[in-house]
Amino acid sequence: MALHHLLIDQLVSHSLRFILLSPVLVVLLRSIYRILFHPLSHIPGPWLPACTSTWLNFHTWNGDECTTVHKLHLKYGSVVRTGPNDVDFADGEALNSIYEEKGGSRKASFYANFDIDGHKSIFSQVEPSERAPRAKAVLPLFSTGSLRAGSDTIYECVDRMLVRMKEEAKTGEPVNILNLTRRFAIDAVTAYLFDYSYGGLEETGSEMSASAMVNAFVAGGRFFCLPNWLMRLLQWSQEKLLPDDGVNTSIAKVDCFVASVVDRSRTDDKLKGNYPSRLVDSGISVSETRAQCKDLIAAGTDSTGMNLVMICFMLAKHPHIYGRLKREVLDLKGCRAELQSLPYLRGVIREGLRLSFANPSRLPRLVPPSGWTFKGTFLPAGTIVPCTPFEIHLNPEVFVDPYEFRPERWDRPTNEMNRDSIWFGLGTRQCIARNLATMELFCAVHRLVEENILDGARCCQEEIKILEWFNSKVKDEKIELVWSYVSSTESRDDFIKFTDCYHKNSTSRP
Repeated sequence: MALHHLLIDQLVSHSLRFILLSPVLVVLLRSIYRILFHPLSHIPGPWLPACTSTWLNFHTWNGDECTTVHKLHLKYGSVVRTGPNDVDFADGEALNSIYEEKGGSRKASFYANFDIDGHKSIFSQVEPSERAPRAKAVLPLFSTGSLRAGSDTIYECVDRMLVRMKEEAKTGEPVNILNLTRRFAIDAVTAYLFDYSYGGLEETGSEMSASAMVNAFVAGGRFFCLPNWLMRLLQWSQEKLLPDDGVNTSIAKVDCFVASVVDRSRTDDKLKGNYPSRLVDSGISVSETRAQCKDLIAAGTDSTGMNLVMICFMLAKHPHIYGRLKREVLDLKGCRAELQSLPYLRGVIREGLRLSFANPSRLPRLVPPSGWTFKGTFLPAGTIVPCTPFEIHLNPEVFVDPYEFRPERWDRPTNEMNRDSIWFGLGTRQCIARNLATMELFCAVHRLVEENILDGARCCQEEIKILEWFNSKVKDEKIELVWSYVSSTESRDDFIKFTDCYHKNSTSRP
């Protein structure tokens, strides 16, 4: 009898050990498979990312994904394994196959993490057949002809920003120009596309009412590559356990604005042809139209605000560049029609887009069912294959001294430079509002220079530090300039002579 109980006790003990050790055994065997036998085991890279996607998700959440993966490329080469099913490319020759050829590869499923209010946006939609009618409905608004016709609307927003910038500059205190460029961006995108300005530049207070909503949108990029169910669980948990009244108030304010704009667009014939009316007229529900408009506000405010603030920062940091740009713009004598033909202005805009990293991290796509071979390396169907603007834009083999702000490099761009300029994405899925964003930058920089706004401005920080989420987040949410104005007795020519002298003697680097 005692032997019987002993056998039962040993059996129970072994069963419990087996149950407890089974998960460890499963993880161990899975890791061995992923490192040694997986179809991607021939791709170079460290063993930990090959074993678990937690490694990459941690660095994404931590905001150092781009710099961490960059170190892997320096060690392992231009093709590196960054996850069990992820392979990252630091080679511009891969761009065409991934993003452009035959319409580009399919977006990965976790783009659904950027769905908004229960609807897929034009950006997050994975199915081309579902995206196409929505994009087609609004594409005419982004044509060159439409943008030229609506340039006065954009310039009105620019001029309101300049008035506010002048007022704040005169205090002698540091001015957070990130706050001002965001206010301009939200007003420009809404005034042009909705026929109603959000009014960010007219709001008083140090923070715009929509800022918390935009920041929440940006912060969602921390969880970009998580499974959608886990992303939703985290969002729900945060809303329930850690509610933020400031964010909720901001979202409610934007929701109210969007609802009002969409309702007016449905009933006012004068608004026919604007962004929301085009969506509704194409058969899109009112609920989805509101979501599409809200998504456009969040993305447009953050990206254009970041691109413009980088240009302002660099012009203030490098007076010789500002001086050369001023000479070119002033020679134009206010002729807006020739604005985008100015070579140095165009170089300043492109260099600002290259270094702003409004969207620095992965643009993931899936290898098609037939698989893909790149320079002798075969990747099986379903492999996630991103390129990052951070990696591509800082490639020293394409952009000499890549960390330097050098507009003159665009005087004679190489084929590789043009190929690797992916600040708005590539192919059929590149940013639908890229022409509008570019027009906003040209108009804003033109008037900043024409009105001498940056005369006497200097940077309050040596560099701009960001969290490398899908939409970058500026640390401390501040990019500040302070003004020490050039004396009123000094002429514009005197200022230009000063900047020429600075250029000859300067050894500063960004």
